[in-house]
Amino acid sequence: MLFWKYSRRLLVLNTHQVSKNIGTRSLSTVEDGKYKGNYDIIIAGGGMVGCTLACAILKNSLLSNLKVLLLESSPDKKFELKPEYSNRVVALNQNTKVLMNSLDIWRHVEQMRLQPVRYMQVWDACSDAMISFSSAENLDDDVAYIVENDVLLHAVNTELNTSENKSLNIVYGSRIAEYQLPSSGEMKPNSTVKLSNGDTYSCQLLIGADGANSAVRRAMGVQYLSWSYEQMGVVATLYLAEECENTTAWQRWLPTGPIAILPLDSQRSSLVWSNWEDNAKKLLKLPEEQFVDELNDALWKQYPRSRSVETCTAWMTSCLQRAGLPDGAARQLPPSIRSIAPSSRAAFPLGFGHSTRYIAPGVALIGDAAHRVHPLAGQGVNLGFGDVKVLTELLADTVYSGLDITHSSWLEKYESLRQRHNVPTQLAIEALHRLYTLDLPPLVLLRSLGVQITNAIHPIKKMIMSQAAV
Repeated sequence: MLFWKYSRRLLVLNTHQVSKNIGTRSLSTVEDGKYKGNYDIIIAGGGMVGCTLACAILKNSLLSNLKVLLLESSPDKKFELKPEYSNRVVALNQNTKVLMNSLDIWRHVEQMRLQPVRYMQVWDACSDAMISFSSAENLDDDVAYIVENDVLLHAVNTELNTSENKSLNIVYGSRIAEYQLPSSGEMKPNSTVKLSNGDTYSCQLLIGADGANSAVRRAMGVQYLSWSYEQMGVVATLYLAEECENTTAWQRWLPTGPIAILPLDSQRSSLVWSNWEDNAKKLLKLPEEQFVDELNDALWKQYPRSRSVETCTAWMTSCLQRAGLPDGAARQLPPSIRSIAPSSRAAFPLGFGHSTRYIAPGVALIGDAAHRVHPLAGQGVNLGFGDVKVLTELLADTVYSGLDITHSSWLEKYESLRQRHNVPTQLAIEALHRLYTLDLPPLVLLRSLGVQITNAIHPIKKMIMSQAAV
């Protein structure tokens, strides 16, 4: 009898404790009427990469029945294609185009506007070293495509809105207040997302596509390696001095950082000029005419040369000529800039970032939430679209195999595959940045000879282009 009383008392205490725990959780979910439901997948971040992932899931026959919630912090704005180009553009590679075509997004981009890059020339301001890429070397495929950020995002949203699949819900203006992520010991992990207005959602799989300052990544508690380059990317829309076909992308390595001129149409190009923070701020304050003078100077100015570097590069040129290989002597001249579009100048900080883990139980990171690179190679957003492709394929294989969408095997494979590609790419870009921001003669010589050899040997150039397109 005594044992029964004790057991009954213990049962009451445990039941009270469980009720207390449930009650605590319900205060932020059910009790106040703010709990909005459970989803299979919640995508935090409705930028280009996050929206493309949502579209990829809906378009996949194995995943189309999954209930998906897309949370975007910005309000839902009506898009209007203006005659003026935006000053923020992306350079999309061939694999990104293939992905967009498979999702029926590319046709919307083509209906608006894009500019193919048929030729690209990169040269050193401290030597005569140059490397070029052309569509003729790439089976006549375009080297890249220049698309405005908002045009690409609108193209993705257009396809999302025209989709007959009704399993997607998009919440705009959704400011995240708190994430509650599952612990590693839970058999079926479940994440909870609470918005600043109190609305709360739960899901099996949470995808962090919320940019370089990812709140999902912080909630995961993973180590994030990052640093600032103490540089800013100055952007603007440029008017060329002469109208031309304008399908060439130009990039010159200056001692202060690379300057890139990307084609938009026959009269206009887009500027991305990496510069030290103090210099960048000065450039933003200059009168437009003076800014144009500084810009043309950056493209054409003859920087001091080292005689020993010039002697060695001239010797390498003669060796390549004798071997019948391209010596880089034949080059195009960059365009002169006539003016800039009013109010198109802006700047954004440049930095490096990489999350040591892309996954946690029931959570995965994609895009800038997982990795951030210098824009000198134009690979940032392409790496994010590569994440989308691999994640969608692995998730579909998991569903086909009858496994849960939070199963650790596919998540670990996703992390392994993407880090195996992203980390070497990031390190290569980082090495280029470090190598070209120093003008010491031995380093100038090293990079100049390397560029000359790379430009002369077609298989190496082809490998670089194929690697950039993964």
